Amino acid sequence: MEEERIETTMSNLPPEILRQIVSLIPLKEAVRTSTLSTSWKTLWTPFQVEFDSDPNQITSDTDDEANKKINQIVSLLSKSSSSPELWRFSLQTEKTQKPLFFSAATGGGGGEELHLDFLAKENEIQRNFNLVYDPTPRISNLSSIKTLHLVSVDKIAEDLVSTLFSSCRFLESLKLEKCSGIQSIDIKASDSLKSFEVVGCEELESMAISAPNLKSLWYRGALPLIQMNGCLNLVDVVLDLREGIGKSEFDCEDVLNLLSSLKDVENLKISGWLLEWLCAAGVVFERLQFRFNKLKELSWFDALMNQTKRDSLACFLHVSPHLEILFVKIDQNLSSIPCPYFHQYWHEPHLWMDYETVTSHACQLEHLKLIQLEGFTNEEDDQLMMLMNLLLRQSVALKSMTVISPEKESRRVTKIPKSQLKQTSACNPKRIVISSRNEDYFFGLIEDGNNFLRL
Repeated sequence: MEEERIETTMSNLPPEILRQIVSLIPLKEAVRTSTLSTSWKTLWTPFQVEFDSDPNQITSDTDDEANKKINQIVSLLSKSSSSPELWRFSLQTEKTQKPLFFSAATGGGGGEELHLDFLAKENEIQRNFNLVYDPTPRISNLSSIKTLHLVSVDKIAEDLVSTLFSSCRFLESLKLEKCSGIQSIDIKASDSLKSFEVVGCEELESMAISAPNLKSLWYRGALPLIQMNGCLNLVDVVLDLREGIGKSEFDCEDVLNLLSSLKDVENLKISGWLLEWLCAAGVVFERLQFRFNKLKELSWFDALMNQTKRDSLACFLHVSPHLEILFVKIDQNLSSIPCPYFHQYWHEPHLWMDYETVTSHACQLEHLKLIQLEGFTNEEDDQLMMLMNLLLRQSVALKSMTVISPEKESRRVTKIPKSQLKQTSACNPKRIVISSRNEDYFFGLIEDGNNFLRL
C-alpha cells in the first residue's frame, strides 16, 4: 500500500518536475520510466520531424541542400539535449534517394547522451560503407554530448553520422550496434574517449583505433583485423568472438599484434577458440616477447571444453604471471568454432600430448586466488577434473575454487584428509576426488550451498 501511494504521488507531480527528475538519471533508465504510468509516458511522446525535398527541383546544389538538412537535424538534437526528448525523423533528399527514418532520444544526466536508432528494414540489402570518427577541433552544438549510441547505421545514414561524429568533440563513450553494412571503422579520437563498444556489425572486416585515453574496449562478433594505435591506458577488454573468423583468413601475426597491444590490460575476457587456434598454428605463448604483466582477471569462455582448448588455456597462463582471478565458462548457447588443420611443425614438444607431461610443464600461478568454473556438463566431467587438477597443483596461493553447473548449482572444492576419504565418499556420492602432491589429503568437489570456501 505504501508503494502504491508513493507511485500515485509521483505520477501526480507536474510535468516540469517529472522532466527534471528524468534529466538527472542516465538516458537508458530515463526512457524506462515511460512504463510507470500515463504521466511518465507522455514525457516520451515523440516529436515527428520531416525533411522532404521536392524531386522536381533538382539543381547542382542538391548535395549542399542535403548537407543543410543534416545540419538542421543536428541543430535540433543539440537544442533538445538539455532535457530528455524523443524524436522521430524522416529525411528525404535526392542524395538519400529514399526516406531515411530514424528515432533519436536525447537527455540523460545533464543532457549528455544521444541514442540514434535507424530502424533497419528486414530483407533489405545493405550497401557496404566505411565509418570514420575524427572530430574536428571547432566548437559545435553537440560538444556537450558525452555518450553516443548508434543502432542500425546504414549507407543512407552515413552522411548524417559523419556530421554527428565531427560535432561530438568531447565524446567519452561510443557504441555501434547492429550496423551490418559497415566494412571498416576508423577511430581517431581525442583524449576524451574512454569507452568504445561494437556489437553485431556483421560485415566488419577491419577496425583501427587511435584513442590515447581509451580504458574500455568491448567487441562482439566475428574476428576482424583490429589495430590499436597508442591506446596505452586500456584497462578492460572484451573479445567476444562468438561468430568465428568472418570473411578474412586467420592470420597469426595480426592476432599476436593485437594481443601485444593489449598486454597492459587488467581485465580480459576472450573467446577460447582464439587461443586454441593460435596454439594449433604453432604459437608458443611462453616464448613470446611480451607478457600480460598487469592482467589480474581473465575470463575464458567457449561452447565446450576439450583437450586442445584446455591445453591452450594452460599455455596462455604462462604469459599471465600476476593473474589473481580466473573465470572459465562453458556457454551452451554458443556455437562451436572448429579448429582447422594448420600445416606446420609443432614448436612445443609437450603441447597436446599426454596429460601428465602437460601438467608437469604448467607454470606456477603464484598470485591466483580465486577460480570459478561454470557450465561444465556431465559429459565434460573428465575435462573438468583434469583442468581442476592442473589448476590446483599450480596455484600455490589459491583461496577459493567454485564449480557451477549449467543448472546454476554451486559446488566447492575443499581439502579432504586421507583418513576421511571413505566416509566422504559414502555421504557424498556426487563428489569428485583429485589427488594432491601432499599424500596426507585429497581435493574433493562437494555439493554445497556455500559458493566460496577457503582452502
